[in-house]
Parts: sequence; structure tokens; C-alpha cells
Amino acid sequence: MNYKETLEYIHSINWQFCKPGLERIEKLCNGLDNPQNKLKFIHVAGTNGKGSFCSMLSSVLKESGYKVGLYTSPYITKFNERMAINNKPISNTELVRVTEKVKEIADKMEDKPTEFELVTAIAFEYFYQNKCDYVVLECGLGGRLDSTNIIKTSILSVITGISFDHTSILGNTIKEIAYEKAGIIKENVPVLWCGENNEAKNVICEVAKNRHAKVYFPDHDEIIIKRATLDETFFDYKNFRNVKIKLLGKYQPINCANVLEAVTILAEMGINFEYPSVIDGLSKAEWHARFEKLQVNPLVIFDGAHNPEGVDASVDSIRSYFGTSKVYVLTGVMADKDYSYMAKKISSVASQVYTITPDNPRALSAKEYSEVYNALGTPAKPFENIKSAIECAIFEAKRDGKALFCLGSLYMYNEVARILESLNK
Repeated sequence: MNYKETLEYIHSINWQFCKPGLERIEKLCNGLDNPQNKLKFIHVAGTNGKGSFCSMLSSVLKESGYKVGLYTSPYITKFNERMAINNKPISNTELVRVTEKVKEIADKMEDKPTEFELVTAIAFEYFYQNKCDYVVLECGLGGRLDSTNIIKTSILSVITGISFDHTSILGNTIKEIAYEKAGIIKENVPVLWCGENNEAKNVICEVAKNRHAKVYFPDHDEIIIKRATLDETFFDYKNFRNVKIKLLGKYQPINCANVLEAVTILAEMGINFEYPSVIDGLSKAEWHARFEKLQVNPLVIFDGAHNPEGVDASVDSIRSYFGTSKVYVLTGVMADKDYSYMAKKISSVASQVYTITPDNPRALSAKEYSEVYNALGTPAKPFENIKSAIECAIFEAKRDGKALFCLGSLYMYNEVARILESLNK
């Protein structure tokens, strides 16, 4: 196979009618001689904040001299981002080679693996072949039955927070969702719980107790912001002074404090971190599509806020940078999300909204979404496609001296960035 054929093979897997469970990934990894059993994992689950946490922790481990694998989803600009070593995505050549090895086993299976199971097995094999010291492993969905949970153990389990998302799969209550996320907790392996929801916390602590796993908690009240601009943030957290991060958003110091707590736990377990390397790793960490500044004139920021908790965080961040000044917002949403709530939150900081219909069968139409905003008293214009929406929004934001925020699915990012690039030529 070549690179194009490899991606076609990976994406061709029909997963929609597969029964949830770990049986397929177990069989697939057995055929590979279980590479996951020869690696050391920091396993990360949660509704929001997983990607930023994983990126920062991976950067800290790299700067501390370790060879670190990073497994995340979804990718932002190129599939290869799904698996990286020392922040460098897998090469096209290696992706082809490893996929061919996994394909040999997958093709012989009567119950074919899902796309995510296939990609997870490819990542395990890739990290094992390259002899990674540690792997920062992000769950895809949930935890208990997530393909990544085939690992027998980890050195640290992290749950970044829990809110309502994917309720048709994970459950309709916080308790049910928390139970699914808590599925990554392993016997005698420490747990870092970073969330704020007490109902979820009780579930996490109960599962951890049953598995003899000590639970740690960051203290977000210990975060002292020294300076926060649209370029960088400086803050203190406990004994960590003058921490600098390029990742924007009011929530990123919280994500960073969670990483510092994880570093403290890992150091207690004997993993060596030098203080300058920790600070350096955090300052170099990058994570696209989360409150990312795409251009300056007019100011355009993209944030992959696609659920109520994400929108809450985005709106709080907008307020922290812009105060009472209103901004312009371009957004689209899925019909199965609580879009009425999200529209109400966005309306509190927006004086003009541009709605689009995301390229997804579950999408709410731009016209219907605009009507929700107009009913709230926030002017909204629907657009047939994202190009025309951005062109109009950019023209009006520049004319009116407003910042433009693009909020929605991470899958919007590539198209938004491409259109902005063409407009600036």
C-alpha cells in the first residue's frame, strides 16, 4: 500500500453496527504479540481538556529527556497527528509499514475491528517498535469499553472532568458517565481527578477505593494568574513559579495545573523531572484549535467548543480577555446537542452571530440555528456554506473593529484555516 491507500483502508472500516466491547481489539493485539503490554502508559479520560492535558504532559516528558509517545483524537490537520513521538507525528512511510502489519491480522478476523480499534492497535505497535519510554494515551470515548482500555495497567490514570456528552452511548446521568470514565482506573494505580462535579467525584472515588487506587486532587484555588494576554499566560501554582504557557483560554492554566499535579505524582513514583525542563516543556507545548489565534487583523480565534461545557469555557475565556466588549461569533452545531443552552451562553458575549450547517448528518441547519439566536435578541445570519460565512464575518469584523470567534466542531478547523489563508493572499 502507499500512503493514500493506507488512509483509504483505515477509513473504510464500517464501525456503525459493531457491538461495544474489547473483544476485537484484544484479538487484534494478540495477533501483534500484545505490544501494549510492553509499554508504560499515562491513561487520560474526560469530557473536555484531555487533548490539552496530554499535549502539555507529553511536552514536559520530552523536555525531561524521555522518548514519549502521544496518542490523541481526532486529528486537526493531518491523520498522522493521531500518533506522535516526541511531538513529531508518525511519518507517511512508517504509517504505511505498521498499518500493513496490522492489516494482515485484521483481515483474518471474522468480527472486523472498528476504525478506532484499528488505529489504536497501529499506535501501540508503532510506539513499541520505537521503544518509547512512556506513552500518554488519550481515551477516544468513555473509558471502560474504549479501545485504549485494553491496556492491563498504567502508571497513572487521569480523569480531567465529566459533563454531559455522548449520552446515547455513555449514559444519561453524570453518575453513569462517571462510571464509564472510571473504567480506566486500574488496581493499585494512582488516580488524578481534575473535575469539579461532586457527583462524579463520588463515583470516581468509590471505583478507586474498590481497586485500591489512591486518588489525588489538584487545588485550582492555588492558581495565581500574574499576566494573561492573547499571546501568553504567566501564573504560579503551588511551588511552581512563573509558569508560562502559549495555550490561550481561561481554562488552560487549570489544565496546566492538572499537568503539574501529574508531574508531582509521577516524581513521587521515581520518574526524574528537572524543574527547568518542566517549565520549558510547558512553555513549548502547542495544541491547535483550542482558543487558537489564527490571525490578527481582524483578530480571529478558533475554539473547538462543541458541547455545553466547552461553550461555557469558551464564553468565560472571551469575558476574561474582552470584559464587557461584545464580539462576533461564527458557529454551527449538531442537532443532538443542547444548542438552546449554547446559543444563550454565546449570546451573552456576541453582538452578531453567523450560523453555518456543519458537514454532518446530525447537523442543525444554519437557518434553524440563526432563528434561535434571533429569538434571544442576538442578530444572526444563516449561510449555506462556511466560505460565504467567513467572508461576510471577516469583512464585517474588520469594518466594525470586532474580534471574530469561530466556535464549533474540531472538524471545522481545517476549512476555516484554509479559507482565511486564501483571503489573506
